[in-house]
Amino acid sequence: MSGRPIIDISGLSKLYARGLPALRELTLAVERGEFIFITGPSGAGKSTLLRLLLLQDRPSNGRIVVNGYDLSTLSKAQIQEYRRGIGFVFQDFRLIPAKTVLENVCFVAEVLGMTESQQKRRAFQVLKSVGLQHRMNAYPAELSGGEQQRVAIARALTSDPSLLLADEPTGNLDPDLALEIMNLFREINAGGTTVIVATHDRELIRLVGCRTLMLDQGTIVEVA
Repeated sequence: MSGRPIIDISGLSKLYARGLPALRELTLAVERGEFIFITGPSGAGKSTLLRLLLLQDRPSNGRIVVNGYDLSTLSKAQIQEYRRGIGFVFQDFRLIPAKTVLENVCFVAEVLGMTESQQKRRAFQVLKSVGLQHRMNAYPAELSGGEQQRVAIARALTSDPSLLLADEPTGNLDPDLALEIMNLFREINAGGTTVIVATHDRELIRLVGCRTLMLDQGTIVEVA
């Protein structure tokens, strides 16, 4: 790996109500093409860090540079452009129940400004990449938890992001499905996408075996 890190964080702090710190003077560099786990106890700051990277929240202090964007200086139009380079996967899937699998993915493609034919073509491509093209006409309620998470991952890949963030993406899955989803993330990473996964599942981390940052009370206490 060479060149500038895809993520460069320095002196990052986030204070919430009553001045309680979620993150404290965090400094971190993530190289392009890395696969990183972020772990730690509940309240350690894992989800806060991902929200800051996605610009769903703003830091109290410090600097975050992602893909060359200084997140403290972006205009509204630049924020939209920045987010197009990032995929995000949630624990609870967040699929639209009344839309088919294909329509759920097409919805993101439509937001990206693709034509109807481009939407369907791109949706089929990303569904095929996660092994679910044969379920494209099914509705979320007809899918297993693992299949729903695969659709959520396909949706996150629609914009061909350089960075994929996942917040407890296997939290609602049994151990076998969790490992299956994590192996899918490894395949995505092998294609060149930088992947950051926040999880409390230490056994899953052990099985996958990637660089792991442990947070505790908002600071990095261990790098494995």
